[in-house]
Amino acid sequence: MDYTLGTAFVRPFSLAAFTGLLLTLSFPSVGHPLFAWVALVPLLTAVCSATSINAFWLGLVAGVIHFSGTIYWIPTVMVDFGGLPVAAAWFVHLVFVIFLGLFIAGFAISIAVLVKQFGRVGLMFAPAVWVTMELGRIYLFTGFPWLLLGYSQVPFLVIAQAASIVGVLGISILVVAVNATVSYSWVGRGNVRSLPAMVTGSVFVLVVAFGVWRLERSVLLNKGTSLTVAAVQGNVSQDDKWNRTRRDTILTTYLKQTRDAAAAGAELIVWPEAATQFPLAHDERSEMIRSTARATNTHLLIGTTEIQTDEQTRYYNAAHMVGPSGATTGVYRKQHLVPFGEYVPLQDALFFVSPLVEAVGSFSAGRSAQVLPFQDDWVSTAICYEIIYPGLVRELVLAGADLLTTITNDAWFGLTAAPHQHFQMARMRAIEQGRYLVRSANTGISGIVDPYGRIISRSALFEEAVLVSEVRLLTDVTFYGRIGDVPAYLGLLVTVLALGWRRR
Repeated sequence: MDYTLGTAFVRPFSLAAFTGLLLTLSFPSVGHPLFAWVALVPLLTAVCSATSINAFWLGLVAGVIHFSGTIYWIPTVMVDFGGLPVAAAWFVHLVFVIFLGLFIAGFAISIAVLVKQFGRVGLMFAPAVWVTMELGRIYLFTGFPWLLLGYSQVPFLVIAQAASIVGVLGISILVVAVNATVSYSWVGRGNVRSLPAMVTGSVFVLVVAFGVWRLERSVLLNKGTSLTVAAVQGNVSQDDKWNRTRRDTILTTYLKQTRDAAAAGAELIVWPEAATQFPLAHDERSEMIRSTARATNTHLLIGTTEIQTDEQTRYYNAAHMVGPSGATTGVYRKQHLVPFGEYVPLQDALFFVSPLVEAVGSFSAGRSAQVLPFQDDWVSTAICYEIIYPGLVRELVLAGADLLTTITNDAWFGLTAAPHQHFQMARMRAIEQGRYLVRSANTGISGIVDPYGRIISRSALFEEAVLVSEVRLLTDVTFYGRIGDVPAYLGLLVTVLALGWRRR
């Protein structure tokens, strides 16, 4: 089918654009998770009668609109905090959005090929193909798995409980399966159209039944050892964060919040990412923090910078566990660095972003999933957007983590949807791993989440806050914790076999 001006051109691209819009509306803070269940229907409808090349362009249109609508805040960050000219920031953003859009383009062209090979029943390969593309988003070029489709369902906790078995990618598979079933029921032919609806409907009912059962039992709330934790939120603006004239005020704020949290009974107090303006291990001001830990008899998990000097000087975004003795008992170094935030990829090719290179500097990546000691137990932390990597958090749990924490500085994002998106993705990790999650964010959203994704307490954006709550240190490993993303890799295998199939 070759598109020419007129209906044959406008209709399919309108459908693709509508999919991009619906995908955007599936995520916070402007939409609703219900949109995700039908978001791909317009694109699939258009693709099933398109040539491969036209399917590619349809998918790219959907992808560009989707990612333009969900990560629209990136250019502002690069301009305001990276010193990049407006035109250069928007150009880099456009390149990045097109790159992400290629994954949806790959999905669309694959479906077009499968429909050609298998007829319109080829639409039912959509869940396998989609999750293959999401695996690509996780792992290719260090990955950027921001807002995988399964994350849209976190507000529907009954649905999200299935992540304890199949992970966020498994939730993506379910959502796309419903989309594919609706599409096939619309465009398919013959009595066989009812079979996918019966299978998908049965799976959906089982998922809901499991979710209701798991939430009603909530057995993890009575297991393990009780612990009172606190997340402190200093609400330090990005303009003030590295202002030398503000460093004493910032430190005083966190020390006061720590004493307040300890007075409320907190035994573990979590500070945000990069809470100190100085490297904790190399500055005399760290004694003020250590003496506070001794005076309050608490463990402090501190986001800080670490400097390592051997053959060359390396800088790490790190978290230190400071024990009641005042000594550092463990260090975690961030493994997944933020592109254009902590390093600039392809610096030689992107020569025009030199102001951003100077503003960002260059951090080194940590190399191990290090858990931090807490009495006789272990605590993990994920720094900033590391929390959106399901495999990394699973690795920390398998290393022994009984409690999940995540520390971040979302001040960059301002009052955009990004902090809400980030918090929603963090909640998914609690469900997947069956662990309590403590999140400390410089300007919010901080929160404490139970192993079922329910919010125990949370802060608002851009306010000082001290959240104190009881959690439990848990050792049970979920089914997802044991098998990881096996369902997603099965989807990859199905996709490869289906695309390689040749009818005799």
